[in-house]
Amino acid sequence: MDIKQYINRSVIFGAIGFAGGLILITLIVIGWTSPRFSPDVGFAPADLTMIPAPTHTPNVTPIPTIDPSLVTPTLAPDTIGVGAYVQISGTEGEGLRIRSAPGLSGDTVFFGGESEVFVVRGEGSQVADGYTWWYLVAPYDETRAGWAAADFLAVVPSP
Repeated sequence: MDIKQYINRSVIFGAIGFAGGLILITLIVIGWTSPRFSPDVGFAPADLTMIPAPTHTPNVTPIPTIDPSLVTPTLAPDTIGVGAYVQISGTEGEGLRIRSAPGLSGDTVFFGGESEVFVVRGEGSQVADGYTWWYLVAPYDETRAGWAAADFLAVVPSP
C-alpha cells in the first residue's frame, strides 16, 4: 500500500480548509451565545439609613424582686428533707436495704454501705410499716436509687 498517493496538495488544503471552517463556526456560536457587556452602567442610587445619635438615659438602679417559686426552703441542720444529704448510720456495719418501694414489702434494689452518702429526692417522705421512708439517690451514680427508712439515716452537710 502506497501512502504517498493519499497525501497530496488537494488533501492537505482540504483538511486545512475544513479545520478553518470548524474554527469559524465555533467562534460565531460563541459570539452569539456570550452575554454582551455594556461599559455604560449608569447611575445606581444607594439606600441610606440614618441612625440617630444615642440620647442620655438617666441612671436608674433596678430594684430586685424575689420570685417565691425560686426560693428553696432551708431545713433545720438535723432535719431530713428533699435536697438534703444523708448518710447511712446505725446498722453496725451491716448496711441498709435500699428498696424499690416504701415499706418492708418492697424488693431490695441494693445494699447501701455503712457511712454511704445519698441525696434525698422525690416528693417527700412516706410512712409505711412503722417507718418513715425517703427516696434516696447516690450523688455519684444515678442508678443507685431507692427507698430507705429514716431510722438509719443521719443528715450530713452538703459538699
